[in-house]
Amino acid sequence: MQPVHAQLRLKPLTRYVFAALCMAGAHAAHAQAAQGQTTQAQATGDLGSVKSTATSDVDVAAKKAAKRESAPANAPTQSSLQATEPQSTISRKYIENNAAPTANYSDIVAIAPSVMNVDPNGSGLMESQALSIRGFQDGQYNVTFDGVPFGDSNDFTHHSTSFFTNQEIGSINVDRGPGDARQIGFATFGGTIAMDSKEPSAKPGLTVFGSYGSWGTGLGGLEFNSGTMENWGDARVMVGGTYGGSDGYLTNASQRRQNLYFKLEKPIGDNTLITIFADYNRLHQNVSYGATAAQIAQFGPNYGLSGDPTSQAYYGYNFDKINTDFEYLNIRTKQFNWTFNNKLYTYAYYHNGFNGADPNGESPNGVTTDTGATLPGANDVPGVEMNNNYRAWGDIFSAERDLGPGTLSLGGWLAYQTNFRNNFDVDDTLNFALPPSNPVLNDSMQDTFLVFQPFAQYAWKLPQYGLTITPGLRYVDFSRNIYTQQNQKTGTPLDYGHSWTKILPSITVNERLNSNWSTYAQFAQGYLAPNLNVFYVNSPSVSGQPNPEQTNNYQLGTVYKSDRVTFDADLYYIDFLNLVTHHTSGGVTYFANGGGANYKGFETEGTVSLGHGFNVYANLTLNSAQFKDGSGWVQSAPKMTAAAGLLYSRGPLDASAIYKFVGRQPNGYTDANGNNQPIGGYGLVDLAATYTINSLAPWTHDTKIGLQIDNLFNRTSIVGTAGNTVAASTPLFWTAPGRAVIGTISTTF
Repeated sequence: MQPVHAQLRLKPLTRYVFAALCMAGAHAAHAQAAQGQTTQAQATGDLGSVKSTATSDVDVAAKKAAKRESAPANAPTQSSLQATEPQSTISRKYIENNAAPTANYSDIVAIAPSVMNVDPNGSGLMESQALSIRGFQDGQYNVTFDGVPFGDSNDFTHHSTSFFTNQEIGSINVDRGPGDARQIGFATFGGTIAMDSKEPSAKPGLTVFGSYGSWGTGLGGLEFNSGTMENWGDARVMVGGTYGGSDGYLTNASQRRQNLYFKLEKPIGDNTLITIFADYNRLHQNVSYGATAAQIAQFGPNYGLSGDPTSQAYYGYNFDKINTDFEYLNIRTKQFNWTFNNKLYTYAYYHNGFNGADPNGESPNGVTTDTGATLPGANDVPGVEMNNNYRAWGDIFSAERDLGPGTLSLGGWLAYQTNFRNNFDVDDTLNFALPPSNPVLNDSMQDTFLVFQPFAQYAWKLPQYGLTITPGLRYVDFSRNIYTQQNQKTGTPLDYGHSWTKILPSITVNERLNSNWSTYAQFAQGYLAPNLNVFYVNSPSVSGQPNPEQTNNYQLGTVYKSDRVTFDADLYYIDFLNLVTHHTSGGVTYFANGGGANYKGFETEGTVSLGHGFNVYANLTLNSAQFKDGSGWVQSAPKMTAAAGLLYSRGPLDASAIYKFVGRQPNGYTDANGNNQPIGGYGLVDLAATYTINSLAPWTHDTKIGLQIDNLFNRTSIVGTAGNTVAASTPLFWTAPGRAVIGTISTTF
């Protein structure tokens, strides 16, 4: 047998990866410090192998008992030895024991390297206002649920308070890269936040839970698991629901939310599994658009909406009513040496929204801001009503088999989405009546898109070298169509459509050094079709509009995992050929060509078991996102992120103290002297503890008492930008929500 050091000498990829990581890590640290001095002076949708999730709870429990205190069992985030790009997996254990019961996926993933999230009303109590990965903003990365990509029709963005709740999420994988050829989605180059649903339990039970905490936040719910029903062919059913509400951290920014979810797994014979999933969500929320620096100074960092009915910021004029549903039917089967996987799905989003015409107080009452229509009363409050309704239908198919020295994967994604949206001025004082002097729509349109993404890839395995080399191709065909009698911005009719196509190559290499250690390298191209706003012109076919966003992504890294240690590190370089920038004014987002940009950085994360139930965790990233023309940093892209934590898991107690830091963010704002005013770095500390009583009474088990404290030291500084006001284009900001305490109790019958 060769000694380990002799084996490692045969691994050129490993030597290259480690040399690059060491050199670039040191260089990145030096460059970051130098840049700081200069500035101060101035999911997956992976369609891989099919497997049943109906594993034995007894086996799972035994494995968890044996590994409970290990680093992999307690790591808040960790990569995989099979990884071919940087990724961080967040387990159900972390979600249950550390995230607030009201948390959305955006709050949960905030712990991951290179991720920043701004949730100004408290965890899960408002849509995330700034969820970014490596500086890529919402709409520039992919979000999936059980492999299904979803997003808004116009710009592929997401609404974190709609669709899925904390209670139905089994795990989340944050892929920081475009994935291989199988990674379907709208905007994979910025990464993928891949949520997986919980598995139905093999044991029957009814779990009841309730939570209460700061700002009048309350949540109650239950979940029923049928267990394995032998008389029904070993089928399993899970049904759950929650009802929650909160006054919120921001003034007059309340939320009410109801959610139901259902999952059925039914084996057919030994080789086929049918899964049916459904989710229904109803939401009512009073929405703030941010506050000016003057408003924060006058009313405090928690200023959101007003209680004055003569103000355009009155909470009764600023609210959303949103209903969503999400369903799929999945059939996975092994036949004729092939593994087939087909998922037919649909989802819908219905949004009826109201807001004061200028909630930040720079426009007078009595006149509408969009059309200038005069209201019946000189002091009548002008407002806006909007509708944004869409439904998607899609199918995801894959076929996989071993062929020669590797595995062949074929498949594709087909999706069609319809969208209706309109916007019109109303008189808030007269119960949202149309202005009699000009009772017309500001805009109204119907649009559709059709996306087709077939793929093929081959995983060539060289076990004698520990190598898996996977080249692949994915073809993107994206078509948009719009029909409107009154187009947004122009106000003129338009009936137009256009298609964009692109072939996206990728190649990944994973080198397995031993059972605990691997390295990887990746090249892949990314692509994002233009936003719907390219059609908001009189003649889209001749107007100079943003081109599709295209990237070349280069990444390499290493992963080490044992019972004592989880560790991974990576370097990335992304050549952005056409970055589309955006800014928000009065709640409306505008896009423009930003030219080329380079994204690059160093990322690392790790957990070490200290013994006696203790684990220590840390991550660190140094990130750069700069325009190629030398005009500076991409806005709202943090220059670094970091996290550190101490976790305890032994006996009946699980506890943690975790600190997350986000570095300075360039934002394009200047002071009176023209000097740039970036948002300063900030750090927040969260505490959590859960105590489990195995048998509180003869008829109950696994009774849990939990406590979460977010923002322990009550830091309420400015943490993000919210765009600009309607009238004077005054900058708007978000602050960190103050300290929040919430307690939870649950038990299973």
